[in-house]
Amino acid sequence: MKYLILIITLLASPAFAVQPDEVLSDPVLEARARGLGQELRCVVCQGENIDESNAGIARDLRLLVRERLVDGDTDQEILDFVVERYGEYVLMRPTWVGSNIILYIAGPVLLLLALIAGFVYLRGRSTAQNVAGADLTNDEEARLAEILKE
Repeated sequence: MKYLILIITLLASPAFAVQPDEVLSDPVLEARARGLGQELRCVVCQGENIDESNAGIARDLRLLVRERLVDGDTDQEILDFVVERYGEYVLMRPTWVGSNIILYIAGPVLLLLALIAGFVYLRGRSTAQNVAGADLTNDEEARLAEILKE
């Protein structure tokens, strides 16, 4: 029973790719490194941060972050260095400057435009049906009534 609980616990816990040889001896620096690792995207895996990725480049980035922390860099200096080297794509939460604003705003704007276009289309369709019924002559209305009775 103990082994079953242990296996379930291991399977349910999050898997981090940080290797034991990468962990810093200073717990404060290691906590900062883990925080930075959550903010940086693996450039190979694209959907994972560098702490969760098993890719070689993610390991290199984890080592780079820890090396720069030991050298005394601030968190922002490390992020700036990595962004300068790999581009802003490496950030899990890109900034609200430049062309990124277009990416943040495009989704809601396109949704709003689609809703407006749908409303205009449905509104035009309902008025078009009313107009089509008004164009029948008396003979056509009589013929239609005759057809519907059969």
